[in-house]
This record gives sequence, structure tokens and C-alpha cells, in this order.
Amino acid sequence: MDAISSSFHAPFPRLNLSSPPPKATSLAITFPTITNIRLERRPDQTQLTTHSPTTTTTTTALTVATPSPPPHSTELINGKREGSPPPPLEKAARTVRQPYKLITSPLPLHVMLCNALDDLISNFVNRHPLPSSVNPKDVLAGNYAPVGELPPTKCTVEGRLPRCLDGAYIRNGPNPQFAPSAAYHLFDGDGMLHAMKISGGQATFCSRFVRTYKFTKEEEVGLPIYPNFFALNGAAGFARGIVFAVRVLTGQINPMNGMGLANTGLSFMNNTLMALAESDLPYTVQLMPDGDIVTVGRWDFAGKLTMGMTSHPKVDPVTGEVFAFRYGPIPPFLNYFRIGGDGTKQPDIPIFSFRQPSFVHDLAITERYAIFPDIQIVMKPLAMFTAMGPPMGCEAQKVPRVGIIPRYATDESEMKWIEVPGFNFVHSVNAWHEKGGEEVVLVAANVVPVEHMLERMDLLHCCLEMVRINLREGKVVGRRALSRRNLEWGVINPNFLGRKNRYAFMAIRDPMSKVSGIVKLDFDRASGEDCVVATRNFGERCFAGEPFFVGKEEGGDEDDGYVLIYTHNEGSGASSFVVMDAKSPTLDIMASVRLPQRVPYGFHGLFVCQKDLQKQKIWQ
Repeated sequence: MDAISSSFHAPFPRLNLSSPPPKATSLAITFPTITNIRLERRPDQTQLTTHSPTTTTTTTALTVATPSPPPHSTELINGKREGSPPPPLEKAARTVRQPYKLITSPLPLHVMLCNALDDLISNFVNRHPLPSSVNPKDVLAGNYAPVGELPPTKCTVEGRLPRCLDGAYIRNGPNPQFAPSAAYHLFDGDGMLHAMKISGGQATFCSRFVRTYKFTKEEEVGLPIYPNFFALNGAAGFARGIVFAVRVLTGQINPMNGMGLANTGLSFMNNTLMALAESDLPYTVQLMPDGDIVTVGRWDFAGKLTMGMTSHPKVDPVTGEVFAFRYGPIPPFLNYFRIGGDGTKQPDIPIFSFRQPSFVHDLAITERYAIFPDIQIVMKPLAMFTAMGPPMGCEAQKVPRVGIIPRYATDESEMKWIEVPGFNFVHSVNAWHEKGGEEVVLVAANVVPVEHMLERMDLLHCCLEMVRINLREGKVVGRRALSRRNLEWGVINPNFLGRKNRYAFMAIRDPMSKVSGIVKLDFDRASGEDCVVATRNFGERCFAGEPFFVGKEEGGDEDDGYVLIYTHNEGSGASSFVVMDAKSPTLDIMASVRLPQRVPYGFHGLFVCQKDLQKQKIWQ
């Protein structure tokens, strides 16, 4: 595996996580010798070759990734498509692997000055010790360290991959292409997709960056020029904000083209695969027949989506409609919207009764309602815009609420807010309504104590709860813990989303920042002390990510299928793709695929079956 991995570039080869991050640039007055890096297609080669640029100054480590071909990408800017339409699948698949050669050219003076100022801030202004929660050498340690891109690579399968898994399992996660020069939170990494393509029992693995606008602009200059969200704090943060403003004013960056990372979630809606992060619009990506991944561009639903969208849109399994929202520091702090089964976005519904900017990561739906959390983690707009403090924090005196609005509401007049003291959920598992719509049942993981969510995640406990709310009475009429274990990242059979269901598969977050195993819960046992009916522990020093459930066939039992997951053995350094039998009382492993490159711990994923992959489209 080491031999295979070494044949691909490392994201920042000079980064030594046991020592402070390397300098971004040199402050020596030799600006004319600083060079820019760009990639140019060289048709006479069959291998990707790189050459070090000629320079007399010490610059930051540079990453050279094989990009999706710019001539065939399109960007949506202010609702208009820039560039040519994407090529047919077969042509794009050939184009993306054409070789490139490295060419150097001088950087403009104003770019060099901004780079030098960034270096000055890193070395002389930002001198105070960083807490471990945002210290790169701590955050990017072990299997949180980034990896390089890996083109489609055939893998060896142990066991048998079921035919119902023909398709692709894809997981998103943060993977910085450059060494952070300041405070770095796990949420700040560039998005990377890790895809396992399955066909006829054979497996092909691929890892590719989501080529966001931020990614490509930093790739052009060869260093990180966007300030990390959690680095905008104190004098150094304020100074970085000024340098970033200068880059915008001098045309180095156009914020209208995107600020996000596309590093959190994935959704397959209206036959389009999208990489998501709530700080920006979705990015459409294409999974090629050979398992490669190509980024196509930002998507704003024909100019109807602005600013951003949740990383967890809900796709109704019956109607095909998508229910989503965006939130931010400027009123209205929450906007709810719906996307029809034909891909047409409906108008935003501003929720002015959402009284302050709070962290809203997920929602739940039933066949009649959309459900939103209003938790104690709040945004701090003044600190965010002045960099005079952390951009988010915990407001202990606030009472958490749950907001419930009819799915097809045209304004917020029917929104009902119900106080649920101490109920701070980040991810929902499922919801449904009962008694003719009079009561709503919500299953979600409650985070306690919530004040540690942004820094000391190792002190958190996620208590899976079932909360019953009577809409007529406007209050909670039942609340029960479903397990004593520390459980988060729950998934169900997607065919039961928004409907009453019986089973869920949850990640055991022990320790909290990692996943040591998977449990299966039976909601029919909610009257007892613990609903866990099956457990799979991965063993000593072996951890995993979020699970995903795939059913065997339509019309079968709710739990008749398989649980998919990426695992990593910290002892051997090997990563695997694992398939578990969802009906087994021990979640037996049916198949395992040894991966040619490790998969860092990340965030959310999904499975797309082969018949849906064949329907992929990019532009409507």
C-alpha cells in the first residue's frame, strides 16, 4: 500500500505535524523570483510529470493535483453559465486523465504583497499558542491528516459484494490541499470525495478534490489565501480579514463566485449528484463509468438559490421533492424552501420568528411537516465581521426549541415553536406524524453538555432521544432516551424517510471524535431501557465513519439489506470498505475491500445505485 500511495502527490509534502506549520512565503525582498504555478496539457506524455519551479526564495509547499479539465467545466456566476457545456461522459472520462506539465510565470506585484503580508501575520502577529481544537498539528494528526488524489484503482475484494450494491458509495470530508498557516478547525478543510464504485462484484476506488472556486484560486497561487473561518479571531484574525479584503478589492478573488468548501455532505437530487457545505451553493459532480469523479461547477437552480444551502437536504422517497433551508448571520436568519421533483426551486419562506442567528445544521421531515432545531449554539455576527472574538459560541440561558411548519406552507404564519429544554440536536435520524397529524415524533441525538461542542468534543455525549410533540397543545407530551450509549450519525432505510419506521443504525462515538462501532436500534422497544438489538465493534485501534444503509430489494423488510462503511486500522495504517449484514444480530461482515490509499476520518456520504448513476445529468 505504501508503494501505491507514494506514486501520488502528497497534499503538502513539507508539512511536519510534529512541528509548527511551514511558512507560507519568504519575506526576503526578492519578489521577482517568486513564481506562479499553472498546469498545461502536454499531449506527448502518458505520465503526469512535475518539475520544481526555479526560485531563489523559500516558498510554501505546493500541491499539484490532476484537475477536472477547465475547458469542459462550467461555472454559474450570478445565475449565468460561464464556459462551454460539459462534454459527454465518455469524452470527459478520457479528458480528465490527459497528462499535464508544470509551467512557471511571475506573480503580479499586488499578489506577492498580499502573500508577504499573510506570511508576516503568521510569523509575527499570530504568536500566541493555539488551543488543541484549532492547532493544525493536533487537528491534522493521525488519520485526520490529508491524502492526495487517487485516480480510479482496482481493489481486491474479500468475500462477496451483493448485486444490489452495483453502483457507488461516496463519502465527503475535509482534506486541506495546503498546510494551514494559522488556526485550523476540522470544518475548514477542502472537500474531498472518496468513491467506491461496484460493478458485478468488482470494486474500484477513487479519491478526488471537489474543485470549488476557493480550491482553484488557491491552486493558482500555490498557497492558502482564504482565511479559515475559525482563524478570524483576535489581532491576527482581524489582520487576515484586511488582507483578504485587499485581495477582493484588487480582483484576486471574487466572493460572488463562491467562498465554500463543499466538504460536508452529498445529495442525489433530480438525477444530479451534489457536494454540499452550508457556507456556499452546491457543487455538481459527475461519477464517470470508470469510477472517476469530475467537478462540474456551482449550481444555483437557474438563479433561484443564493448564498448557501444546508448539507442535509431531505429527498422524499415517494414524491422526489427536496426540502432544504439556508441560515446565516443576517436577517432573516433562517429561510426554508422546497425543490420540486422536476428540479425547480420554489421561493424562499423567510422565518422571522427564528429570532437570532443560530447554528442549524439539519432538519427533519414528515409527510406533512418540516422540523427545525433552534439550539443553544449561536452565531456572533459582530465578532464574525470584526474578528474580535470567536464567530460561534454557546448561549447557556437560551431554551432550545423545535420549529414545525407544514411542508407546503407559503409563509411562516403556520410555523409553531415548541420549547424542549436541554434538547440540542445537530443531526436528526427520522420523524413522522401520528394521530392524523396532531402529533409529531422526532428521533435525534441530543448533544450534552452542549457548551463543549465547538472545542472539547472529547467531553461530549450524544443521547439518542425520541421526542413526541402535540401540535394542538403546543408542548412536548413524551420524551425518552433510546440508549445509554454515546450514539450519533444515525441512518435508516431511505425508503422510510419521513414515515414511521422501526430500525436505525447509529455510530458509536467512543471516543467522541471517532467511531468505534455500529449499533442497530429497534424503536418498537422504546418503552424499555435500551433499544439496541445488534452491535459491531471494529476492534482495538480500528475506527470508522458514518454508516449508510442499502436495502436488498423493494418490498422487502425494512432492515433487509446491508450497512456500508469505511474503516481505518490505526495500527496497520490500512483502510477498508466494509459491508455488513443489517439483519444479523452481530452485523456480520459479508465483504471487505482493502483500499489502495487510506481514507481520513470525514463527514457524510451516500450510496447511488447503478440505474440512478445511468440517469445522471448536469444541467437542466
